[in-house]
Amino acid sequence: MNSDLDTDTAAARALFQSLEGMEGLSRPEPAVATKTKAGFPGQAALLKLYPGVLVAVTIALASQWLAQHYGAPVMLFALLFGMTFHFLHQEGRCIPGIEFSSKAVLRFGVALLGARITASQILGLGLTPIIMVIVGIGSTIALGAFVAKRMGLRSSFGVLSGGAVGICGASAALAIASVLPRGKDAERDTILAVVTVTALSTIAMITYPLLTAALHLDHTRAGVFLGGTIHDVAQVVGAGYMISPHTGDVATYVKLLRVTMLLPVVFTIAFVVARMGPGASGGAKPTVPLFLIGFAALVVINSLGWLAKPVTDAANEVSRWCLVTAIAGLGMKTSFKDLMTAGWRPVALMVFETVWIAGVVLVAVEFFT
Repeated sequence: MNSDLDTDTAAARALFQSLEGMEGLSRPEPAVATKTKAGFPGQAALLKLYPGVLVAVTIALASQWLAQHYGAPVMLFALLFGMTFHFLHQEGRCIPGIEFSSKAVLRFGVALLGARITASQILGLGLTPIIMVIVGIGSTIALGAFVAKRMGLRSSFGVLSGGAVGICGASAALAIASVLPRGKDAERDTILAVVTVTALSTIAMITYPLLTAALHLDHTRAGVFLGGTIHDVAQVVGAGYMISPHTGDVATYVKLLRVTMLLPVVFTIAFVVARMGPGASGGAKPTVPLFLIGFAALVVINSLGWLAKPVTDAANEVSRWCLVTAIAGLGMKTSFKDLMTAGWRPVALMVFETVWIAGVVLVAVEFFT
């Protein structure tokens, strides 16, 4: 009887092993595993990024379809749909791909926008945007430091938040934080600034195009206003192209003027902190963003007439899809819950700074010619 039981057990084990083989669950041979592990260059990065990128691309496709059928801005659809999938950015395999979509894909798309802008368009805007950007950024940072102390906050947070609002949102916050003194709350202040400025920038992306319509700003003035006020590059691009391609071009140019101010501002803050004594932190020296270099290079090449129309058309189409995908990724990163738990004083300060720079730019726009 025992022999019969042993025979049945052996038969069952053989059956399960065959089922494992059918399902692909059996362990591969060492030689095969080594071969698979080698793969192709970049395979590990691709496997890490594709879940999040695939979700962002799917949202972009759905947003494009709805925009075509209902006549609403594709960027707005992508943002709102992305926000409904915020839980994917909280944990799981999608996080790296979402980060990649909202940063690398965005920067590539912005760089390609240079293929549709020429030097003649930039020169046609005059000196007003340049002066406006310098005054807006300088006054926002100074006012942030001043008001922060009156609100019981550290002046360094005022500098950090003012730079984030005035220059380029989260990127500026991280760059400025790298050269500010390392206090016990420095990391918390940086995270708070990033979360708040991202949320405010998202709100501005939705409301500012409506404000430009209420103020009866033409497409050029609307582009100057959007590019001079909204914090992050992605939201500037999204808001600008919601109105018109020309508004998007102007908004992108003005916004990139603000981005170029990141380098002198960070170096100035680092110099001032170093003069304050041993409490300063050296931090990593900031570098010029590569997407800004790419944008400028394409503007120069296009201004010289070296880009054929089919090339510029293809660059514009790729850029558009990159930006819609990036907006979807940005939406998945946006959490209003984090904003609500941050406390009212830092948020109030950054709202005040946002209103301030909007007022400065609006005054400049009224005199813009």
